[in-house]
Amino acid sequence: MNQKEAEELLKKLEIELKIRGFTKATVSTYKRHNLNFLKFVNKSPLDVTTDDVRTYQAYLSEKNAKPATIVLKLSAIKFFFHNVLENEIITNKIKYPKSHKKIPDALTKEEVQKLFSVVNNQKHRLLLEFMYGSGLRVSECINFKVKDTNFDNHTAKVISGKGNKQRMIILSKDFVSKLKKYLDKREISSDYIFPSHDPKKPVTTRMAQKVIEKAAKKAGFEKRVYCHILRSSFATHLLEGGVDIRYIQELLGHSDLSTTQRYTKVNMEQLRKIKSPLDNI
Repeated sequence: MNQKEAEELLKKLEIELKIRGFTKATVSTYKRHNLNFLKFVNKSPLDVTTDDVRTYQAYLSEKNAKPATIVLKLSAIKFFFHNVLENEIITNKIKYPKSHKKIPDALTKEEVQKLFSVVNNQKHRLLLEFMYGSGLRVSECINFKVKDTNFDNHTAKVISGKGNKQRMIILSKDFVSKLKKYLDKREISSDYIFPSHDPKKPVTTRMAQKVIEKAAKKAGFEKRVYCHILRSSFATHLLEGGVDIRYIQELLGHSDLSTTQRYTKVNMEQLRKIKSPLDNI
């Protein structure tokens, strides 16, 4: 593989992704997946064939890569060849593996309360409450700016990293009250609700993950608790409360209703509430 040629083409990939508004994380991921693929086939991108892609896919399957991981890698490769090299023939006949749709994990309302109760740091608690109370992705939460909130209407505007789409979200009245006090008292001025030590930058995703991991450990949870579980819990609890799924779809920013419908799957908490007919005999 001509290293210099590959680097130049991957630079073009980076530029194309940035022009289309992809996030920094996606740009980095797509470049990495294509670089790994080119190292595997040990060819110039201009010499790659369909069989090379199929061989790589088979290799990933043999390594027990999850279907979702293979789909992501193939999507990155497909984007590169379609949009940078303008060669659609190579990946047109590639079939993605079937991905098993997993029912999203969710906490019970009692578990959410327990999780929040052990967080003493005001900023950290607000961070977790925002993700749960408004159904935000962690990336959306940490990048949120004060100017995008409407305290009077208890709403806010989200610009999602996924294609820079905009949507409206709801804000808890209790959260708004606490957020106002937090913003009034904080010592640094920043556009971000949750700034890092540098007020021009937000806190990192990793920091948010550490906050929830620490809280879960302190609360004594044995199961894995992570940022996205708060978003899943938001959707699950709204559904259990009788909110129309189409409204939840809008609040979550799902373009496809089928994505939201995963939350309609019954969970064990609901199953435990059902009595066997034998108990009524």
